[in-house]
Amino acid sequence: MRRVLMPILAVTAAMLFCRLPAAATSGESAAAGLIQQPQFSSRTDLVVLNLSVRDRKGAYVPALTADAFEVLENQQVQPIQFFITQDAPVTVGLLIDSSGSMFGNRDLVIAAAASFAENSNPDDEIFALSFSDAVSAVLPQSEPFTSDPDLLTRAMAASITPHGRTALYDAVVAGLDYLERGTRERKVLVIVSDGGDNASRTTAEQVLRQTQGSNVVVYSVGLVDELAREANPKTLKRLAEGSGGEMFRPRNLGGVGNALRRIAADIRHAYTIGFVPTNSDRDGAFRPVRVVVHAPDRRHVVVRTRTGYLAPDTVQRSKP
Repeated sequence: MRRVLMPILAVTAAMLFCRLPAAATSGESAAAGLIQQPQFSSRTDLVVLNLSVRDRKGAYVPALTADAFEVLENQQVQPIQFFITQDAPVTVGLLIDSSGSMFGNRDLVIAAAASFAENSNPDDEIFALSFSDAVSAVLPQSEPFTSDPDLLTRAMAASITPHGRTALYDAVVAGLDYLERGTRERKVLVIVSDGGDNASRTTAEQVLRQTQGSNVVVYSVGLVDELAREANPKTLKRLAEGSGGEMFRPRNLGGVGNALRRIAADIRHAYTIGFVPTNSDRDGAFRPVRVVVHAPDRRHVVVRTRTGYLAPDTVQRSKP
């Protein structure tokens, strides 16, 4: 089988677009959690929110229907166009730091990635990219996605050899690009790194803005050596929390596997909402979004989702 190297591609900060089926606006379907999933097109600007809903004790709140959710943008209620319940399959990418600073972590990170796959939905599409000075795909071109933990382990063991510098920001850009090849509506990136970068052509701010302009949820596992001058956990935290994901900082290498299992569980308990903003201005502005959940039993819940989104920019989109 052929092996492919992922190029470092700069992709534009674009929204996810879809054509909404007529039945998607049915109130009865929404209440039942059966709003139809979208067919993708370029006619309507769709914003996707992935949400984690927990109670006061931190337990996931299951079986909520679409009418329990209220999306607010600038205090204006936004009509929900589609709703996907928990444990819908996702396209998920693992971005594995293989720079020289990760030399002693290789085998444990590979084992943890296999554990992540074992705890994921069997219908998930999983891929992995390793990054040092450059970014490369772990899986062969003939099989760009897998849900097989053994296949993923073998591929990572064969391709990951820690060396060189760290191109984290370029890896995130490549991961966002690779996700577009997936067929699942929900898209997730999981970064395993110390957050440092000394080799990318992309800047931290460019990556943050591009992530805001996508519908991708980012999780990060920070393997941070406090004595390492180039470690940057703040960037990992901003990428994760701004997208509706979460950052984990295991105290030791043994905690990496636990962190990835917790991420797999979080993905499987997420709700997904799609809405078309009532504000149709294409000004490229960042628009804060808030989601309120009205639990049927009126219990207090905690909602985690992205902080907002970037509106499309007509001027930027028209440039060659």
